[in-house]
Amino acid sequence: MKQYDFAVAGAGIVGLATAYRLLKTHAGARILVLDKEARPGLHQTGRNSGVIHSGIYYRPGSAKARNCIEGYRLMLDFLEKTGIPYRLSGKLIVATDADEEERLEELYRNGLENGLEKIRLLTGGQIGNYEPHIRGRAALLVPYTGITDYRSVARALAEKIRSKGGEIMTSTRVNRIVPGQVPELHTSRGKIKAGRVVVAAGLQSDRLWGGKTFRIIPFRGEYYFIRPPKDKLIRSMVYPVPDPRYPFLGIHLTHHIDGRVSAGPSAVLAPGREAYGKYEWNLNDLAGILGFAGFWRMGLKNRRAGWAEIRRWLSKRAFLRAARKFLPQLELNDLTGYHAGIRAQLVDRQGRLVDDFVFRRRENVLYVLNAPSPAATASLSIGRHIVENI
Repeated sequence: MKQYDFAVAGAGIVGLATAYRLLKTHAGARILVLDKEARPGLHQTGRNSGVIHSGIYYRPGSAKARNCIEGYRLMLDFLEKTGIPYRLSGKLIVATDADEEERLEELYRNGLENGLEKIRLLTGGQIGNYEPHIRGRAALLVPYTGITDYRSVARALAEKIRSKGGEIMTSTRVNRIVPGQVPELHTSRGKIKAGRVVVAAGLQSDRLWGGKTFRIIPFRGEYYFIRPPKDKLIRSMVYPVPDPRYPFLGIHLTHHIDGRVSAGPSAVLAPGREAYGKYEWNLNDLAGILGFAGFWRMGLKNRRAGWAEIRRWLSKRAFLRAARKFLPQLELNDLTGYHAGIRAQLVDRQGRLVDDFVFRRRENVLYVLNAPSPAATASLSIGRHIVENI
């Protein structure tokens, strides 16, 4: 049976960032990263919008706020040193009614408390100075926000791990972890022991945890790309004011690092943890969702919002209406090229969508149970936090 000093289950950006940090702080340690896929970063890491988040949305003092703000600095430094393209284009968060305008001011105060000193509130008349085609009652200018390609970041991290003597074992599923003084990983290639284990398994994290208190509920974020010439109507990124009851940011317009512009995502329940196709589903995953009491409580509490998301999933016209709230020039045939990612969202038995990052420990195994957005931006900080605590 092979034995390592450290093992990391999951080769998404959080798992890779953790292994990278371990190799920097424990030179010469035997470190293994395992992933069931043929190469790293194929799920949440490779299917997100690529946004470098500033930390404006997150409750001051929360794990999301701390790790996003620190991770932002570490990510920009990593991108500079590795030569991975990025662009700090900034974004506007646009209010289109009186309620949103009030929440926008709360968001502004939240951002200042998180140390974002350069953010600015704009009147409706000032919006055109930054985005001439966007309409709204007011907006919040966030110049810190940027864009990159996190698949490239994952590849760079994997290369650095291998160059420093770490091992990445792909096409290897971790079926079970037995905690203890020397934890044991039961994998599709046999048993492996490690002095310390980190579980950063994203969409599968709760299965390796095994408890009944939480369940990962997968939400599919669906995007369309905007055809030329309408893609030239925005200069950077335009977001709606988020509803504080939900951890989703709503349908927004994003300039990607490859030059394309997208509208999205929606946030509809996915009938499978890796069901990326519009009508794809997984019977085992669906049974697990429907058999969890927290799912039904969540659905009952949020039925109006849930039906709105379902309408946007079923109807491209309904999706278009959400995007036209602040860009009325968009037409149905301007939306093309469906693309989807899946968010691993932790839900508790009471039906609450867990809003913060969640870490749990059993003996010498540390579990990352909830690390949705902004985990990509925050990944290097999360990796540092994990290493300091294992």
